[in-house]
Amino acid sequence: MDQVTWLATVKQHRAIAVIRAPSIATGLAMAQAVVAGGFRFIEVTWTSDCPAECLHQMRTALPSSCWVGAGTLLSKDALNDAIAAGAQFCFSPHTDQALIAIAQRQGIPVIPGALTPTEITLAWQSGASSVKVFPCQALGGPAYIRHLQGPLGHIPLIPTGGITVEEGHNFIDAGAIAVGIASSLFPKNLVLTEDWHAIEKRAYAFTQHLNSAISRI
Repeated sequence: MDQVTWLATVKQHRAIAVIRAPSIATGLAMAQAVVAGGFRFIEVTWTSDCPAECLHQMRTALPSSCWVGAGTLLSKDALNDAIAAGAQFCFSPHTDQALIAIAQRQGIPVIPGALTPTEITLAWQSGASSVKVFPCQALGGPAYIRHLQGPLGHIPLIPTGGITVEEGHNFIDAGAIAVGIASSLFPKNLVLTEDWHAIEKRAYAFTQHLNSAISRI
């Protein structure tokens, strides 16, 4: 997926489910639940149990239902392992120009993390496919994204970190091209009790809120 395709596709679907899987089987069930609820982008964090195998199994089980990528990539080894496992896009919580270059050579969309205007601009100028604004809630959430639009509206931003099911659409209204959502989509009690139907319902509610926001843009 090249940068043009990445931007067009993520702007179409707007939501990325961030999965921190305590086991491969649980991670796969989490992915299947949110895909059933309307998500088309799944990010497997590299803090998951056996993340490479988890990602590989999601790609196998959901071959045409969604795009599966990797997140929380902090090193060249982690990035290379993720690409070898079949990651279709890669997120990191920081901006590392060496990681961006590796992903570019492999033709994989890379979304580095940044927070301040200086960091966001550096990430974009270094070849990022878009920029992960993290942790966005720490600087005001949707209001911060809205403030960035004046000087940095040409840079596609994907806020993550503490975004809830109820407020995700506010980030789209503020100018974000998509949002990443993790713990609010997967409450611990629902994961522990394996209530995948409830998680599917949360995913559906979230995607419907986003669709409403998109229609207002």
